[in-house]
Amino acid sequence: MNVFLKKVLSYNKIDLAILINFKVINKMFASIKDILENPILNSNVTINGWIRTKRSNGKIGFIEINDGSTLKGIQAVINEEESQFAEKDLKKLTTGASISLTGLLVESPAKGQNYEIKTYSFNVIGETDSKTYPLQKKRHTFEFLREIPHLRIRTNTFGAIARVRNKISYKIHEYFQKNGFFYINTPIITSNDGEGAGELFRVSTLKFNKPTNTLSNIDFKDDFFGKEAFLSVTGQLHGEAYAMALSKIYTFGPTFRAENSNTTRHASEFWMIEPEMAFYKLDDNITLAEDLLKYLLSSILNECSQDMDFLESYIEKGLIKKLENVINSNFEVITYTKAIEILESSRKNFEIKPYWGIDLQTDHERFLTEETFKKPVVVIDYPKNFKAFYMKINKDNKTVKGMDILVPRIGEIIGGSEREDDLQKLENRIKELNLNIEHLNWYLDLRRFGSTPHSGFGLGLERLVQYSTGISNIRDSIPFPRTPKNLYF
Repeated sequence: MNVFLKKVLSYNKIDLAILINFKVINKMFASIKDILENPILNSNVTINGWIRTKRSNGKIGFIEINDGSTLKGIQAVINEEESQFAEKDLKKLTTGASISLTGLLVESPAKGQNYEIKTYSFNVIGETDSKTYPLQKKRHTFEFLREIPHLRIRTNTFGAIARVRNKISYKIHEYFQKNGFFYINTPIITSNDGEGAGELFRVSTLKFNKPTNTLSNIDFKDDFFGKEAFLSVTGQLHGEAYAMALSKIYTFGPTFRAENSNTTRHASEFWMIEPEMAFYKLDDNITLAEDLLKYLLSSILNECSQDMDFLESYIEKGLIKKLENVINSNFEVITYTKAIEILESSRKNFEIKPYWGIDLQTDHERFLTEETFKKPVVVIDYPKNFKAFYMKINKDNKTVKGMDILVPRIGEIIGGSEREDDLQKLENRIKELNLNIEHLNWYLDLRRFGSTPHSGFGLGLERLVQYSTGISNIRDSIPFPRTPKNLYF
C-alpha cells in the first residue's frame, strides 16, 4: 500500500471509497520525506521538487532533488546514454530547476544515503539559467542571502530554520490548547500604545502634500478612523479583556515597533505569543512561562532532530547541549536588587556600569546566566521607572511584579508581569506617566467590573527561533525581515 494512503487511513480511519482518484491525491501529496521515512524498495515512485546539485561523468548523471519536506533530498540516477533521455532535456537539468521525476526506489551503494531513484522518466517543469541563478555555491554568507530573501529558503540552512519555526508555531498552539487556553485574535490596528513607549507606525489614509516632522497641523478627524491609528505593538491589553471572561487566553500574531534599532536582536515586524490568565499571580506566571519554554525546546529536539543536527554542525557548536541545559534546569528566581548586587560585586568591566535603577543590558543578563548561575534565570521585582504602566506595583512603591526570563547566550527571551488589578492604583499610574486616560477608559473598565488578580507574558517567536537554531541575527529567523532602511519588497 502507498505510503501516503497508509498515513491517511491510520490518521483518519476513513473509508477507501472516498479516495475516488487516488492517483491524483498521491501525486499531490507524496513527499520525499514520506518516501525516505517509509521506503518501499523496488517500487515506482514519482517525486516533485527542485534540483539542488547535479554532476555527471558523461554517461551517468546524478541529481539531488529536494522538495522542502525534509533536510536531505534524494538522489536520482540517470543513465544519460539510454534512448528515452534526449540531449536537449538533459541540458535542462540545472541547479535550481523544478522537476517531476519517476523511477524505481532502490538501495543506494553510495555513502551518506540509504536510497536512490533509478530514473525512468523526468520532466523539467521550470528551467533555470545556470549563469544567473544566484545559489550555485554550496555555502553563501548570511549577508549575501539577506539580499535575496525570496530565494534563500532553498538553501539547507534556511530550510532547516523554516521547519524549526514551523514546528515551534505548531507546538505553541498545541501547548495552549492542551492546557485549556482559548486562542484570541487581537487587533493589528489600534489607537493605543500598549507599552507607553511611543515607538509606533502610524496608519493613515490622509494625503501628506509636504514632508513634515510635526503632527500639530494635522486634523485626524478627517482620517479613516476619525482619530490617530497605529500598528499594534502588543495584543496584551485586548487580550486582558478576553481573559476577564474566558479565564485563560493566548494571542499569537504580528506586532510592530518603529524603534530605530539595528541590533541583531531587534526587528520592526515580528510575531508575539502573549497568554493572559485571570486569577494568576506572579509565581503562577513564572511557572507557566518556564513550562512553555521547556515544552517548545523539547519538541524541536525530539521532532526536528535532522534539522537540529545540521544546525549543530554548521551554525552553532553545542546547540543541542545548550537547549538540553534549559530543559533540564530548574530556573533560578532572583530579585532585580539581588541581580544588581551580583553584577556590582563581580568586578567585571561591563560596557554599561550596573547600578540600581538601570535596565539590565544584554551583557548583564548573559553574565547572570552564563557565569553566575550557568542556567536560565528569572529576574523579578524591577524598578517601576522603566517598566510599563500596567504592571502591579509592590508594597515598597518602588518596584513592580514584573519578570524576565533570561537564558544563556541571548539574555531576555520572555518578559511579563502580574497586572495591576486595583482601579485607583492603575489610574494613579496612568496619570503619573502622563498617558491619555480617556484612551484607556475601556481598559479601566476591566478593573471597575469584576476585577481579579491576573498575569501574562510575551514570547517573541523570532527571538525563540534565533535561540533554538543558533543563528546570530534575528533577520535570519523570519522569512522576510523588516528592519530600519530595509524593505526589500
